[in-house]
Amino acid sequence: MIEDTETIDEFLAQHTADVEEAVRRAAATEIMPRFRQLAAHEVDQKSGPHDLVTDADRDAERYLTKVLGALLPGSVVVGEEAVHADPETYEAIQGDAPVWIVDPVDGTRQFVRGETGFCTLVALVRHGELLASWTYAAARDQMATAVKGGGAFLDGARLRSGVPDPARDLEVATSHPDYTTDAQKRALLGLWADGVRTRPCGSAGLEYLAVARGELDATAFSWEAAWDHAAGLLLVQEAGGAHLTLTGEPFRITGGNALPFTAARDTATAQRVMELLRAS
Repeated sequence: MIEDTETIDEFLAQHTADVEEAVRRAAATEIMPRFRQLAAHEVDQKSGPHDLVTDADRDAERYLTKVLGALLPGSVVVGEEAVHADPETYEAIQGDAPVWIVDPVDGTRQFVRGETGFCTLVALVRHGELLASWTYAAARDQMATAVKGGGAFLDGARLRSGVPDPARDLEVATSHPDYTTDAQKRALLGLWADGVRTRPCGSAGLEYLAVARGELDATAFSWEAAWDHAAGLLLVQEAGGAHLTLTGEPFRITGGNALPFTAARDTATAQRVMELLRAS
C-alpha cells in the first residue's frame, strides 16, 4: 500500500512514462483496431440512445485496470464501465488508497460514428487531490500529460492556456443538450449573453485540452462524473487555468459540487462565466 505523498511523488518520477505507454497500448490493441470497423453487435446502449458503450470501451478499461493496478500496488481503479456495472465501486474515490480514474473512450458517440473526436482519459487521485493525468487522442496521435506542480504538456511541448482576447466574444463549450435535463439546460441560460458564444461540447477530455491549449476560453458542465473531468481539470490547472463551481469554490473530484461548474483559461474568465451562470 502507498503510505504517503512522498512515495506517490517517487512513483510518478519513475513511472509516468510507463503509464503513458499503458494508455497508448490500450488504444493500440483494444480501441484503434475497431475504429471505423465496429460491427453492430459491438455497440450497446446504456441509459438511452445517446449513451453508448462498445466492446472497445469495455476491453480497453479491463486492460488499463490490470496494468495500472500492477504498476502501483495498493491502488484501485474506478472506471466508467465498471461503475456502470456496479455503482458502488465509485465510492473508492472517497477512500484512502490511490485511485486511477479511467474513461477508456471519452466521446464514444464520436468513436461509433467514425469521427476522430474521442480520447482515453486516465488520472491518478488520492484523497480527492488530482496528482497526474493522461489524455490520449489516439486517432489524432496526441498525448497530453500533467503532473501536479509540474506543468501540462502536449506531445512534449509545454501548454499555456493564456488569456482570452478581450476584443472578441468569449467561446464556451457547454453540456450537450442530448445529455442534459430541462433543469440543467435552464441552469446554463445565463451564458446566452452578449459577448459570449456557446456551442455544445464534444468529448469532455478534448474540450479540456482545447482550454489548456488556449483554443477554447471555457467550459460549462452540469454533471460530476469523475472520469469525464479528472484528467482535464488537472491539465487546465497546470496550463495556468482555473475551475470554479457556483459557490466560487474549485470543483471537487469527490463530488458534492454546486453545479454547473466551469474550467477556464484563467481565473478572471472562470469568475466571469460563473457570474453569468449565477444569473440563470
